[in-house]
Amino acid sequence: MLLCIEQAELRGKSFLCRTAASFVSTRIGIIPKAPILPKDLGINKERKGGLIVVGSYVPKTTKQVEELKLQCGHFLKKLEVSVDKLAMKSLEEREEEINRVAEMANLFLGASKETLIMTSRELITGKTACESLEINFKVSSALVEIVRQISTRPRYILAKGGITSSDLATKALEAKCAKVVGQALAGIPLWQLGPESRHPGVPYIVFPGNVGDSKALADVVKSWALPSRLSSTKELLLNAERGGYAVGAFNVYNMEGAEAVVAAAEEENSPAILQIHPSALKQGGIPLVACCVSAAEQANVPITVHFEHGTSKQELVEALDLGFDSLMVDGSHLSLKDNIAYTKYISLLAHSKNMLVEAELGRLSGTEDDLTVEDYEARLTDVNQAEEFIDETGIDALAVCIGNVHGKYPASGPNLRFDLLKVKYKQSNVSYFSVAIDNVRIES
Repeated sequence: MLLCIEQAELRGKSFLCRTAASFVSTRIGIIPKAPILPKDLGINKERKGGLIVVGSYVPKTTKQVEELKLQCGHFLKKLEVSVDKLAMKSLEEREEEINRVAEMANLFLGASKETLIMTSRELITGKTACESLEINFKVSSALVEIVRQISTRPRYILAKGGITSSDLATKALEAKCAKVVGQALAGIPLWQLGPESRHPGVPYIVFPGNVGDSKALADVVKSWALPSRLSSTKELLLNAERGGYAVGAFNVYNMEGAEAVVAAAEEENSPAILQIHPSALKQGGIPLVACCVSAAEQANVPITVHFEHGTSKQELVEALDLGFDSLMVDGSHLSLKDNIAYTKYISLLAHSKNMLVEAELGRLSGTEDDLTVEDYEARLTDVNQAEEFIDETGIDALAVCIGNVHGKYPASGPNLRFDLLKVKYKQSNVSYFSVAIDNVRIES
């Protein structure tokens, strides 16, 4: 066909071609090049998160998104935008949804996380073609507003869908020109945004909705994502089990506390866990989580961030999307039956997000729980109950009471029942146990 076109052009004919991207390179004789990677642009050492925005609704895109979550879910932070709220609810609900997603995206990108913003996959249409077009416009304009509100400069931006990639580049990022540097994958152009844009020089991957196989989106993200670090609490504890050592978890309440824990861990070349208690989260909010996540990301040793002692369903559900690596379900104030039901519910939700789940059985005495020291022996974790509890809830780690208390111990000192801990470990299917120990020095 190209030969015919060339011969016709020699005779004075002109053609306007609507073709695939490969036609252009073939027509003008460009030698095929390998896909462009971050190292080719000199940004492979940048410690920033990438931004992936998916607006396309074609079936191929939906399959690609599912494969992306399957392959990259362990490091990808996912933010789903409710199309129902954007297009069908009040202006107030629409603005709240836009602000929520933009705020969380800023948090994740600031913590060097690969961040996926995607519209909910249920296709909502109007009664007429005009109504459907209006819904599409509301969704597209909302994505533009979300990206416009994201102030953190991403390492790269990937826009999925023809309209999405065009609107984000021209409206949200205010690009008027761009340098085409190659392809991220066959048929997927890669630009660098122009100097007039909000993020000059940032790589911009234009990923059409109907291009590539089911794994194409995941392949591009994996090739552009930051090298993964040891950020999983489960991996951290697994390494500790293999190495025969314990991992310290420390409650922090501000940036200085987080930095102090990380500094001490780095000095000792030791892993550590930053814990945020619900009361600390209430005071510090998302900025406190952001500080801890950022400190963990920048650390030279494995550090993870854990939500500690979640006693209400609402606070635990909210914590699922704040950037924590793991959480603790504290139903120790409930009956065994209610504790199992409560913990199982949260465990299922958390595991769907690849988070480790810790739960508590038995109840610590001390000022935290308004129990007297004399009560603590009656609150020891029951070995038989522990086995049932673990099997029913599917948790990964169990917080136990073996004589440890919150706060001060009696003058006689602590009576830590490590024999019970050993029995629990041998009899249960859970891999990890946590023991809260305050004001105690344990000699090896």
